[in-house]
Amino acid sequence: MPEFSNHVISLFKKRAASEQGGLLSGKDPTEFNTVDPLRLWIIQVGIIICTASFLSLALRKMRQPKVIAEVLGGIILGPTAFGRIPGFTEHIFPLPSRSYLSLVANIGLVLFLFLVGLEIDAGVIKRNARLSATVALAGMILPFGIGAGMAHAVYKEFINPDIIFTHFMLFTGVAYSITAFPVLCRILTELKLLDTTVGIVVLSAGVGNDIVGWILLALSVALVNASNGLTALYILLACFGWTLFLMFPVKMALRWLARKTGSIESGPTVFFMTVTMLITFGSAFFTDVIGVHAIFGAFIAGIIVPREGGLAIMITEKLEDMVSIIFLPLYFTLSGLSTDLGLLNDGVTWGYTIAIIVTAFVGKFGGCAVAAHYAAGFNWRESSTIGSLMSCKGLVELIVLNVGLSAGILSQRVFSMFVLEALVLTFMTTPLVTYFYPPHLRHRIAATGANFDNIADEAGAAQKARAPLQDGEFKTRFTVVLDKLEHVPGMMALTQLIQPAPPPIVPREKAPSGHDPRASSSQSISHTLGVSLEALRLIELSDRVSDVMKSSVSDSLLLTDPLLSIFRMFGQLNGMQVSPALSVVKFEDLAYNVAEHARTRESDMIMLPWLPPVHDAFDGPQTGRPAAVDSDARSHGAAKSPLSSNPFDLLFRSSNFRSGGTSAGVDVSNSVSVIHSQFVRGVFSQATTDVALFVDQNTLDAGSIVGGGGGGMQQQQHVFLPFFGGPDDRLALEFVIQICANPRIRGTVVRITKCDVGKESNLVVPGVDSGNEGKNMEEINALTVGSRIAGIPDTVYGQHNTETRMQSETADNIIWARYATPPAASTSDRKSIHSSASSSTRPQIEFKALSTPIPLHAAIQEATQSIYPTSTTNTATTALPTKLVVVTGRSRRLAVENHRRELNELMSEHEYVGAEVRKTIGDVGTAFVVAGVGSGIVVVQAAGIGNFD
Repeated sequence: MPEFSNHVISLFKKRAASEQGGLLSGKDPTEFNTVDPLRLWIIQVGIIICTASFLSLALRKMRQPKVIAEVLGGIILGPTAFGRIPGFTEHIFPLPSRSYLSLVANIGLVLFLFLVGLEIDAGVIKRNARLSATVALAGMILPFGIGAGMAHAVYKEFINPDIIFTHFMLFTGVAYSITAFPVLCRILTELKLLDTTVGIVVLSAGVGNDIVGWILLALSVALVNASNGLTALYILLACFGWTLFLMFPVKMALRWLARKTGSIESGPTVFFMTVTMLITFGSAFFTDVIGVHAIFGAFIAGIIVPREGGLAIMITEKLEDMVSIIFLPLYFTLSGLSTDLGLLNDGVTWGYTIAIIVTAFVGKFGGCAVAAHYAAGFNWRESSTIGSLMSCKGLVELIVLNVGLSAGILSQRVFSMFVLEALVLTFMTTPLVTYFYPPHLRHRIAATGANFDNIADEAGAAQKARAPLQDGEFKTRFTVVLDKLEHVPGMMALTQLIQPAPPPIVPREKAPSGHDPRASSSQSISHTLGVSLEALRLIELSDRVSDVMKSSVSDSLLLTDPLLSIFRMFGQLNGMQVSPALSVVKFEDLAYNVAEHARTRESDMIMLPWLPPVHDAFDGPQTGRPAAVDSDARSHGAAKSPLSSNPFDLLFRSSNFRSGGTSAGVDVSNSVSVIHSQFVRGVFSQATTDVALFVDQNTLDAGSIVGGGGGGMQQQQHVFLPFFGGPDDRLALEFVIQICANPRIRGTVVRITKCDVGKESNLVVPGVDSGNEGKNMEEINALTVGSRIAGIPDTVYGQHNTETRMQSETADNIIWARYATPPAASTSDRKSIHSSASSSTRPQIEFKALSTPIPLHAAIQEATQSIYPTSTTNTATTALPTKLVVVTGRSRRLAVENHRRELNELMSEHEYVGAEVRKTIGDVGTAFVVAGVGSGIVVVQAAGIGNFD
């Protein structure tokens, strides 16, 4: 009987929950438990990622690749630094736990080599085979020979004699001759070298070098794992057969599956991704079990994935974040844990370390530079740049070294020596390239052929510059910037404004004698094609592999990018030439890239979009709106909706400065539109040509397109320009003249001058108290200072003097007299503050002159009155709806008047906006944004500083 009870008690004891070792029970959470290793693994991953990320932020300022931060992080966490802290390694990285880290890291390494295979495009080698083959071979043979010679001395000094010298020599030769292709792609992209002759040759040579390097590594591992020469031959034959099996039948089957599942057209499906991952790990398993490392099988699996339709890029986008954030830092931290720079503790060791660094650099740099100069015909600066880029080692050599360490070929001391060599050579790459190949010496081309027949010599590399535009000559070449899908509608509206009007259709029966209809058709085509658009698609470069891949295959993306496809079709429907271009650069280089692109393509004007913010659906009604505006809108039954009063309402409003709105304020510094304004101001400051910024004030509908109709009534397009004077306003006037050459567009140009408060004026704007003109000036100054962001580029001009102002005023009078003929105001009319005169030569444009003490309010009221013109037939008055576009100069230089005080009044009447708005579009443009007048605002800035013509 006791036996039965004891058995029952023992059953209940087995069912009892085991102690979990939680923090509340007093257990150490870092204590390693083989049954439940997750807690310590999470701690290890958190420490590794935080350390690598912190170092990456610091090294990014030095334009160094992320791999250096990851390796340095591992070295710091290893026995070199933190490992010397008592108890750190035993608690955080105990030796039994490293097997779990190693498993996850090797899974990540397999996925990473799969991504490396996805990056490699065999077409790059085919297109540039003649130039790149010589550089690639020279960059393999000479370093391998030098490495084999250096291996003899290192072997005698540091390697155990039990290790076969041939095996050590192979690993040393591969480490010397290999180039880190993934890191090389990132450096080429960050330094904007992918579209240069040097960048294309290096990219092609790097692909070939990488493939040969992995083959040599597979050979080395096979020889190490083989017990004799015959076994090594069997291993190599099996690996070769497996490679052929993947490259032909499996590749064709994978392409068939991609087409069958629609993965090429719509991105990889779940089933296609499942099959691809099974092939990747299956290939890695096979190459591992036959005696070659698993990474070689994953590399071949990445090569066979179809490239059609950007499929390889989309697969990379699905995998890269997890690989780059978790898996790779784990792998390189394990390398750092195996690296003990404390072993380099004597002069002999440091002497060999320096010798390894010098010989590795001389072999790679010398071989590639000499081949590029004598075989490919590059000058010494370009050849030195090629040699510097090809000497980049990075993570690929670290993978080779880890394979050698795990195979027992390398000792801990030699491994640490080679890790230091890889770090130094990778760190040197960017500074050397910047020194040898500065931007003004670069030859930028399109890789149209293998032999680069379109490479120009140094004397004639630049295209012949076009003659500058003469006075009154229309602009015909525009660079249209496209970076986001929401910017496309605004750019469509702006480009339709500059579209030339087609010639009138001549009926066949009324055609004059001798008139050839075909000649009229040809003239129409040539007239319409006079305007050419350069659609520049901007993609912001990040640390993601997929972005780097996009930059290297930009030619194919020109045909598949959705934004370019939409804009290209828009151009075809409107009879305008659209030449697509694509650029993948970092955010801080976007403005320079746009300005440089416009300069090299000799554009007459850059067209920029402004990011339309999303309006707050819970926004309250606006208070303080001018009565003249509200009453005029209500009289036509189209009062402005309170939800669309201000496009900068949500993102630019400061929580400390609100006027009647009920929605919460938004921090200006965190606004997406503020970030976009930094890019816009960068273009304004760096552009050497005219710039036009389009601010879309409400959601684009069918009526906002030129010539569009709404409600069964044809909608008119009206352009309004408040002319205050200065270079930017003169450019705005010429731009309006060009726009109104289209008979479907009418315009109003008002020359506004500021008079004293006591002068006669028939303009009444409620809410303006001239005596309180300086009211709330402290608040607006506080807002300006508080929202200032350091380091943002902006247009900087010299101090104005009396001579420049007089020259500018003379230029204002000349251009006004040229276009506003007869003069806008005679001597007898000047007693009338509000007078106008239409130009007989341009009946579609009404020129006016206006003198007022409140110019911004006057401009807003004039623009508002032009929105709803009346057409009188007999006694009936019919409202014709009009889409108003306001054109104004940015006027950040040689401004005739300072509108800061009146702008402050406007914001007190309507709503405050951040100082970034005024800095970006100027005071006049800000006034129209604050008042919510116009469906769009075009803010222009003239090229040059001393242009008074």
